[in-house]
Amino acid sequence: MQDERKDRFRSIFEDHAGSVLSYALRRIDCPDEAKDVVSETFLVAWRRLDDVPEPPLPWLLGTARRVLANQRRAAGNRAGLVEKLSREAEGGTATEPADERARRVREAMSRLPERYREPLALIYWEGLSTAEAARAVGCSRAAMLVSLHRTRKRLARELTSEGDVAAVGATAGTGGVR
Repeated sequence: MQDERKDRFRSIFEDHAGSVLSYALRRIDCPDEAKDVVSETFLVAWRRLDDVPEPPLPWLLGTARRVLANQRRAAGNRAGLVEKLSREAEGGTATEPADERARRVREAMSRLPERYREPLALIYWEGLSTAEAARAVGCSRAAMLVSLHRTRKRLARELTSEGDVAAVGATAGTGGVR
């Protein structure tokens, strides 16, 4: 039974991976991202192999379309996080172009230790409430609030240490805390 399953998947992959890659390449410019779409599409196909109809190509392309939509949504969420963090760290007075501000915030975040990045990612990127983020990392809501407060202060220090902002607003406020 397991061998039949592997053989079916192998056949589907060999017959249609090129078509799924072409589909992805027509929708995104980066070949590496297109390969990621193919990988994710076939991961879904493997997990749901019993649901893959004959012929499989329309189903695979529909899955690839959803994978692409998820990637776009995640990219939009990341851009939204950068914008929101930038506004909070700069007290809402940002005057530079959004792309430059986003680059600076991403760089500042990359300099933060993981324990500081995680609260921001869970709350701003993943859209969790502070209580949900606390459950995700295994701490109390109060501990998450303290962590988020420290993270905002640390991010503001990172931005100002590079001379990136003229004045840092109140980063310890409740911002996106729910």
